[in-house]
Amino acid sequence: MRLRADVDRQILAVAVPAFFALVTEPLMLLADTAIIGHLGTPELAGLAAAAVVLGTVVGLCVFLAYGSTAAVARHHGAGEVSAAYGLAISSLWLAAGLGAVLGIGLAATSGPLSAAVSSSQAVADLAQQYLLVSTLGLPAVLVVLAATGAMRGSLDLRTPLVVTVVANVVNVVLNVGLVYGLDWGVRGAATGTVLAQWLAAAWLVAVIVRRSRRAAAPLAPRVGEILDAARQGVPLIVRTLTLRVSIVLATLVAADLGDVPLAAHQIAAALVGFLAFGLDAIAIAGQTLTGRALGAGDAGLTRALTRRMMAWGVATGFLAGFVLAVCAPWLPHLFTSDVEVRNALVPALLVVAAIQPLSGLVFVLDGVLIGAGDGVYLAVAGLIVLAAYTPLVLLVAWTGAGFTWLWVAYGGFIAARLATLWHRERGDAWLVLGPGRSAD
Repeated sequence: MRLRADVDRQILAVAVPAFFALVTEPLMLLADTAIIGHLGTPELAGLAAAAVVLGTVVGLCVFLAYGSTAAVARHHGAGEVSAAYGLAISSLWLAAGLGAVLGIGLAATSGPLSAAVSSSQAVADLAQQYLLVSTLGLPAVLVVLAATGAMRGSLDLRTPLVVTVVANVVNVVLNVGLVYGLDWGVRGAATGTVLAQWLAAAWLVAVIVRRSRRAAAPLAPRVGEILDAARQGVPLIVRTLTLRVSIVLATLVAADLGDVPLAAHQIAAALVGFLAFGLDAIAIAGQTLTGRALGAGDAGLTRALTRRMMAWGVATGFLAGFVLAVCAPWLPHLFTSDVEVRNALVPALLVVAAIQPLSGLVFVLDGVLIGAGDGVYLAVAGLIVLAAYTPLVLLVAWTGAGFTWLWVAYGGFIAARLATLWHRERGDAWLVLGPGRSAD
């Protein structure tokens, strides 16, 4: 009982502040969804198209957060503080450079990308407007990912929490003023979000630079270490790519169904993202505590932490599902005035609610294996899951089954992820001790 209480304290010490920091991030998208949703259904559908493109680009770079969390946690667990902050600085340089390159590339291709995932030309034009402005914030978004990951690895959850809360409040205030006060439409929503993203990035970088100086870690870019960080992130990129492809497939099917299903899909996807970030708080604990325990060479503690976090994941999933099911009838009113969109949403949200307990377990296992640096297996598992999910989602398109069945197919996706992750956790191949294990 004493071990369980100690494990629970460690988990909660990371998960509680991580939860509040994580849920503020998707609130930016939810704020944009609510503000734009009341402009009209085409504007909401345009946001849906733009969001899937932006989400794919940023999602592929999530290794900046996950990789730095695991690597920094391992070095802290082994008592190598200077090396930990050296890795944090390298990840910031990599994030800034990668963000600049991706921002230029996305701006140049915003037209065809918007058209590819939109349900009409009017929607595509609105999506491109949102995308063009949003590209200016990509370097900031990626720097925030890297900085937040490094801070989690050093068990500083408070700073990212404060920064994201402030940035979210600034985002909402700016968006309301720019969209409704200055009548800038979707461009105003994108502009407000970009300004909030740069505020968060500057704040977090200043904190990490100050701490790195105290730890005598070098601040200048070290090309070899930056390239090594990029190489180690490749398996996590593949893993994330499989997740993003599944989201793009679902968006394409929703777009094929029409403006109303695409608009409803944006709201449902934003709510699912919000729940995922909330449930991911235990996964962040998994990344951080697993990395530290393995870095310290304690396999027994790693197992104890993992099993307890799995129980927490299922419990929080049940809670999230219950709350969503209770709120499903009135939630759509917050995001749209279109009765057809509201009617399409309610049954889909009930399906999503039923899936949440499985999702909670999936996110925990994913976080544990990321913390263990088991990137190659996660990449392979992602490909297997995508192969299982693709025919399910395409079947919805081919049969014209309807919007709700699109989210039933998502349930199959979550079930396939659970099968691959649980299989891995039951073995010992991922339990590699010491500070040097990378994501590959």
